[in-house]
Amino acid sequence: MVREILVVPHPVLRKKALPVKKITKKTRRILEDMAETMYANNGVGLAAPQIGISERLITVDTGDGLISLINPVLVASAGQERDVEGCLSIPGQSGYVTRAARVVVEGLDPEGQKKKIEAEGLLARALQHEIDHLDGILYTDHLKDGKEAK
Repeated sequence: MVREILVVPHPVLRKKALPVKKITKKTRRILEDMAETMYANNGVGLAAPQIGISERLITVDTGDGLISLINPVLVASAGQERDVEGCLSIPGQSGYVTRAARVVVEGLDPEGQKKKIEAEGLLARALQHEIDHLDGILYTDHLKDGKEAK
């Protein structure tokens, strides 16, 4: 089911999301809805708070297939890369954000299996962006010059 995406200044977007304690059918349904919503809006990532659910769930697809993670954690990062980012919760805007060039993220898949993802480029950026959402951080918080590109 495609869900409504919340936009700034909705307060849920600034709230730290809660860890998922138990993976249920409802958890998996939310992840499926998130993926459908992300694809329907031509996004490359979506975090549960963006659809009004304050839980640590993300979906990402940068072109190599869907990644759905429960309780994702950034465990390592290296390098720096500056590139343009946008956000489905901040429509019509974008800005240059510096992020780690390479990351290692750990979390659980929808079946509760541990997953470790080593990523670089757009996938690394998308994972960092979505994990930020789980902590109430928006890409605009990272803008160095306070200006946004169109």
